[in-house]
Amino acid sequence: MFFNLRRYHFLFEELVKRDFKKKYKRTVLGMLWSVISPLLTLAVMALVFTRFFGRATEHYLIYLFCGNLVYSYFSESTNGGMRSLMGNAAIFTKVNVPKYMFLLSRNVQAFINFCLTLTVFLLFVLLEPGLPLRWSFFLLLYPIACLTVFNIGVGMVLSALFMFFRDIEYLYSVFLQLLMYLSAIFYNISAYPQKIQYLFYANPVYVYIRYFRKIVIENDIPAPSFHLLCAFYALVMLGIGSWIYKKYNRRFLYYV
Repeated sequence: MFFNLRRYHFLFEELVKRDFKKKYKRTVLGMLWSVISPLLTLAVMALVFTRFFGRATEHYLIYLFCGNLVYSYFSESTNGGMRSLMGNAAIFTKVNVPKYMFLLSRNVQAFINFCLTLTVFLLFVLLEPGLPLRWSFFLLLYPIACLTVFNIGVGMVLSALFMFFRDIEYLYSVFLQLLMYLSAIFYNISAYPQKIQYLFYANPVYVYIRYFRKIVIENDIPAPSFHLLCAFYALVMLGIGSWIYKKYNRRFLYYV
């Protein structure tokens, strides 16, 4: 499905540039908002939740940052992906180009923003007493890769549904808010019974957040089964999204 990307590499590059410029158009700080926005969110969450959960969680600011970093990447990538087809309908209704290119361009933009925030995150870790940078931090590339693939898959599903049902936009905003509370971003699940803790692993976003925390805070390399779970969620979602795109590719034109 993605083999034609080289053929349309020029169009793909222009789409990425356009999406990036469009996001920061008429802003004074421009790309700096990619870093400032998550930091402001982190500051607000730290101010609100540290008093209630911070005392029971070691390195709570980094703990909170891990959750916010992963969740924000997922939210931005999938939200942008959801609108990628409809937002570029004027192009693919006139020119026969692979429609997944519009989704991928949005994901590249979200990934660049994520990398900028990740750099700030590593700086916070470096300044946190008792959390030195270790070789195991390179293992974070694995959950980042899995999360990126997972985001693409979710974006494909959402963008297809959004073409047929505009209500998805409103339903998904509610879902994201629910997901934030179910991903243990600002609280620790250790207070729950063991059976309840296992239920959190049914949430892919929590799984990727947990991987970050294991490496950064706990200095613990996840088990092979944990790696397989990360890959499972990513590949299954990509497979579902690809199947939907392949099946309904031509029907998209009738719902613009």
